[in-house]
Amino acid sequence: MYDYDLLVVGSANADLVIGVERRPGAGETVLGSDLAVHPGGKGANQAVAAARLGARTALLARVGDDDHGRLLLDSQRAAGVDTAGVLAGGAPTGVALITVDPSGDNSIVVSPGANGRLTPADVRAATGLVHASEVVSAQLEIPLETVVEVVRTLAPGSRFVLNPSPPRELPREVLDACDPLIVNEHEAKVILGTSEAGEGPEDWARRLLAEGPRSVVVTLGAEGALVASAQGVARVPSVRVDAVDTTGAGDAFTAALAWRLGTGATLAEAAAYAARVGAAAVTKAGAQESYPTAREVEAL
Repeated sequence: MYDYDLLVVGSANADLVIGVERRPGAGETVLGSDLAVHPGGKGANQAVAAARLGARTALLARVGDDDHGRLLLDSQRAAGVDTAGVLAGGAPTGVALITVDPSGDNSIVVSPGANGRLTPADVRAATGLVHASEVVSAQLEIPLETVVEVVRTLAPGSRFVLNPSPPRELPREVLDACDPLIVNEHEAKVILGTSEAGEGPEDWARRLLAEGPRSVVVTLGAEGALVASAQGVARVPSVRVDAVDTTGAGDAFTAALAWRLGTGATLAEAAAYAARVGAAAVTKAGAQESYPTAREVEAL
């Protein structure tokens, strides 16, 4: 029996958000809305999303000993996340600069800050936490060598889920552990190389599977998702909603999918549920503030 349904190893950022009529071009200045500060970061987002759905969730991350770090810790605890694995100090808390246009699409620049100081030694020191978790999820807003150490520290029988964002070339050791590897179109093409990306999601998924993952999920935004494994390839439909803000929706999808896989759902079943969670998230502004409870997902 595991103590946690999901351990998220990843980033924790303060999201600095400005609404804009349109994003600026090179050398251009545009006026935006008042600045809003929200708790964010792909790791922290996933942890909150899973906890709000009812998963027993823990976070392994690093924040600064500053106001942004305290904001992030408060948000995690309010959602019910176990923060015993969150380390403080060494650098300022990471920051994400986000612009959101009227359609809800966003552009993001991340300053990693303390996220870049989450080390393999930190993972080894948290071996007990890793071994107490049925599913472990990671992203790439922390050093790649730290993600490699997560893979090496996994308990026998636990499941590893990776969203390679921001995308980069991955070592075979990490790819072989992914079950699933969760990518969008851009991430798939970076990992494969644009000359190998094929003509569509089915091509990307099959090529990615050949690289070593046990399963692959390709997210397709408003078009839903595609799941692929040794059992075949299948499409998962989206849920139609009026999008307000897509910030953090992919993190909600990943968290929901990882948690449901741990409960015994098939990959297609978990992805279908995750699509509903992601759809619910885009109907509200912000990232963590937009994440639904299980009851809200059922009502969608």
